[in-house]
Amino acid sequence: MDLSIGTPVDPVPATIQAALAAASDSPGYPQTHGTPALREAAAGWLARRHGVTGLMAEAVLPTVGSKEFIALLPQLLGFGGADVVVHPELAYPTYDVGARLAGAQVVAADSLTALGPANVALLWINSPANPTGQVLPLEHLRKLVAWTRERDVILASDECYLELGWDVTPLSVLHESVSGGRHDNLLAVHSLSKRSNLAGYRAGFVAGDPALIARLLEVRRHAGLIVPAPVQAAMVAALDDDTHAEAQRERYAARREALRPAVTAAGYRVEHSEAGLYLWMTRDEDCWASVAALAELGILVAPGAFYGPRGARHVRVALTATDERVQAAVARLSRTGR
Repeated sequence: MDLSIGTPVDPVPATIQAALAAASDSPGYPQTHGTPALREAAAGWLARRHGVTGLMAEAVLPTVGSKEFIALLPQLLGFGGADVVVHPELAYPTYDVGARLAGAQVVAADSLTALGPANVALLWINSPANPTGQVLPLEHLRKLVAWTRERDVILASDECYLELGWDVTPLSVLHESVSGGRHDNLLAVHSLSKRSNLAGYRAGFVAGDPALIARLLEVRRHAGLIVPAPVQAAMVAALDDDTHAEAQRERYAARREALRPAVTAAGYRVEHSEAGLYLWMTRDEDCWASVAALAELGILVAPGAFYGPRGARHVRVALTATDERVQAAVARLSRTGR
């Protein structure tokens, strides 16, 4: 039972497949900025589902999945050796990789006071977070926005799991209660990989500060970083339809409801995990000991050390396995709790 990787296993909804197929005769170059229909669909989805108001369609830019954008953002912004990129202490490794590719300095920090006089150019946040599933509260998000604006720092918020809140409702950094109704210095990164099972399509977008979006568009246009036209059409179908996303959310909720009590009964303590696609858990031992113990049961999980030193005593369990595999994992875990 491979619960180590957060890759979708459920089918791409038929309506999205049909949109992709209908747009497959696309001999010309696609639009780097995305079609007007795509940009309007993205802005409409953020307004409809996440209460983001005042976002113009011009301030949306499609990306070749979200990982590409995260890895390239420091370079696209022209950052280098004098600039500092900050990311959470427990984090998806691509934030660190992106800073290093640009030759920028990289700092892992959860406390703004720990940064001191550092020449911070870009601050990454991730809520709901990978790997922990932690959601940043409203007041903390407001504090981050104020801090970055005071220092003219770009705040990039990775919101790929925004629709998967379980115990709390996550907020976009673009929400008026966080941003104050202004999007300057703010970028929100989104992906359809989890919401619509489109990991294989490489379908994502970034939205926020119109001036930053225009700056990124100019560079991406020259670099040929363009989402294929059929994928853009599929994204419109996905963003305009909430029914399939609700159905997928229910699948993940059911898998979570099955796995969480099973790992708890097997002696693990689940921490955070109030949103997203993972259970972040510990048995108060080295993460590799937990990995080995679960591997003995035929269950593969991700060691927390992959996400930073603070994860050395945790493991990450993904909800992205078929119902049959999840039930098989639950059955094997139940034997350890007897």
